[in-house]
Amino acid sequence: MHESEASSRTLPTDAQSVTAAFHKLFEGHETAEVRLFRAPGRVNLIGEHTDYNDGFVLPIAINYHSTIAAAARDDSRVRVHTMNRDETLEFDLEDTAKPPRGSWLNYIAGTARGLTEGGIALRGADMVLVSDVPEGGGLSSSAALEVSAGFALLRLAGVEVDLINLARAGQYAEHNYVGTRSGIMDQYIAAMGRENHALLIDCRSLESALVPLDSSKYELLICNTNVKHSLANSEYNTRRAECEKAVELLREALPHITALRDVSIEDFKRHQDLLPDVIKRRARHVVTENERTLETVEALRRNNMKKVGELMYASHVSLRDDYAVSCLELDTLIEIAREHEIVAGARMTGGGFGGCTVNLVRRDTINNTENGGLKSFTENLKREYHLRIKRKTGRELHASIYHAVPSDGVHELFNDVTQ
Repeated sequence: MHESEASSRTLPTDAQSVTAAFHKLFEGHETAEVRLFRAPGRVNLIGEHTDYNDGFVLPIAINYHSTIAAAARDDSRVRVHTMNRDETLEFDLEDTAKPPRGSWLNYIAGTARGLTEGGIALRGADMVLVSDVPEGGGLSSSAALEVSAGFALLRLAGVEVDLINLARAGQYAEHNYVGTRSGIMDQYIAAMGRENHALLIDCRSLESALVPLDSSKYELLICNTNVKHSLANSEYNTRRAECEKAVELLREALPHITALRDVSIEDFKRHQDLLPDVIKRRARHVVTENERTLETVEALRRNNMKKVGELMYASHVSLRDDYAVSCLELDTLIEIAREHEIVAGARMTGGGFGGCTVNLVRRDTINNTENGGLKSFTENLKREYHLRIKRKTGRELHASIYHAVPSDGVHELFNDVTQ
């Protein structure tokens, strides 16, 4: 939670805006009763589509957040206003009925239900939220919302926060309210992220290890395709089913396995002929991606960024060819990145079929605009992306670029009134 680091006498702009909106929208609360909470989005360095296979992932929490101003109520109603949509919705903690499918309220109501079904008694609350995590970009705006709202409800109820249980509650919302059978990575890093670190997560044991990120020589850039293809959610669930089928078939030769996490590269090579071609390719991605993730951790600990970059490129090829979750727009961004020596490595990140790439960029070229520096690279990437997509598809698309700073997970913000 890192409250000491989060404390500040100058509140971020988004925190000031939600506080002002709260007092405008919800009457009857004293200023001292209003508390501020925030949780970050994330970018995954490597380890894609391994989390729901009990595997390894290596995400970082980023400097984009879901921020909530909230105060407790004396009943079981939860009223939530989102500034992003200028809409107010509500639900009752004692009502098991779900909001309509597709409503953003499902992320909050589902997380609350996940907590209460775990035996936690919550209080009603009034909330105002704002998020600057890009939606549809594969940066986990939904997990940021789930974790920030769940954390707020726990704190307002005076409940000691177990961050792993909070992450599980967010995953419960995805499974049972949103309809996406996601792994736990997004909620876990939103809860447990740490400034200047990546987090190696074992998605079976839910144990994790901090991995320092040396930002003195390299920077992370996120490039958003600004496209999200409609098949993303349905194909996500299909991939999960295909992985489960691979496990079922491989058990003929490997009876001890319960997930693809249990299959070594040697095991896979020995028994891959048990699998139909499509299932084989899906399994090969997961098995090799787990290995790449662990190799990346070791490379980071040795500060071997050249190796990290090579593994990122290899991950993208596997996601594109074996797991088939990339798309023309993502591949175009990677194609452009490969043309620049400033980029040590790049890959798609997130569920796929649009969204973002993550790029490992050399910092020593940031101010060297004459010889392919950062400014030159970003301008070229935007220009080339627009031109190449237009040439290939006829569509007008423009990439967005974000500087990713490894940041803390969910925490409460303090100001002069509430300290």
